Amino acid sequence: MNDIGGNGPKSHQVSRLSELADTHVDVARPDVETTPGDPAAPTVSQAEQADGIAEARRRFARLLGEFRRTAVLVPFDDQDSLWTADFNGVRWICAFSDEEALARFADARGESAREWTYRTILGARLLDVMVPMLPGPGGVALDAGSTDGMLFPPVAGIVPDEVAVGLEDTVDLGGTGTR
Repeated sequence: MNDIGGNGPKSHQVSRLSELADTHVDVARPDVETTPGDPAAPTVSQAEQADGIAEARRRFARLLGEFRRTAVLVPFDDQDSLWTADFNGVRWICAFSDEEALARFADARGESAREWTYRTILGARLLDVMVPMLPGPGGVALDAGSTDGMLFPPVAGIVPDEVAVGLEDTVDLGGTGTR
């Protein structure tokens, strides 16, 4: 629950996104996470891995495109600012696909009895306009706390380049190349 306004300089703090970049999910077995050099890691041919990565990029690009075209619910905090959450140096705008998802979030927080004020905002507007207004790296958490939730992190191809967090050897999740 933080204010998104302010005219101060935007500072890009070091985030822990680089730690996430060191965790690998085997595209043939997405339920298995490994780290580089793990002897227990299943072997997958380079062609299978490339095919899996290409398919994952296409799936994410479709999800991102759908999110950008969809109006989502964005709750407001007690200061009448967008509801945000800070996690590992990234500020996440919390957005919800429908009132039921927002109600589950409120219930999980133990705040289902209070009145929640929210506004309907297009996903593209959140990523292109609201994220750049955040002080520091920011992204959108869709249906936070849900097993069906989705994160749109502050990387090139998702948020405007001027507010994207640069990670060495990071694949552009938007499917438009690498950064």
